[in-house]
Amino acid sequence: MIDHFGINCSDFEASARFYDAVLGVLGYGRQMDVGPAIGYGTEGHPDFWITRWQGAEPNREMHCAFQADSVEAIQAFHAKALELGAESLHEPRLWPEYHPGYYGAFVRDPDGNNVEAVFHRARADA
Repeated sequence: MIDHFGINCSDFEASARFYDAVLGVLGYGRQMDVGPAIGYGTEGHPDFWITRWQGAEPNREMHCAFQADSVEAIQAFHAKALELGAESLHEPRLWPEYHPGYYGAFVRDPDGNNVEAVFHRARADA
């Protein structure tokens, strides 16, 4: 069900040092570092992300990505969310900057959180 989730950090450098250390002793490490975001996990799959927060305090959105089993499911997720009044953050599309086959859509839920549906095996012609 849950593919990955992330939190926003107002002191990104301190949070990176903290999570490097505490997750390291649990056997997890940095799997991706894309500048303003670091993904932690094992075997090349980042399950937990920290992101630099530059918004107003104390409210910080949370990010949660749900696994989907097809491109069509991602499109249905996005359409249903918009039907229910959600804000579209990113239309359904391939995200090759994450990895080949990454197809996702992002919406803002009623509490302001960034919610994603993701399918990891999409073809380039999706």
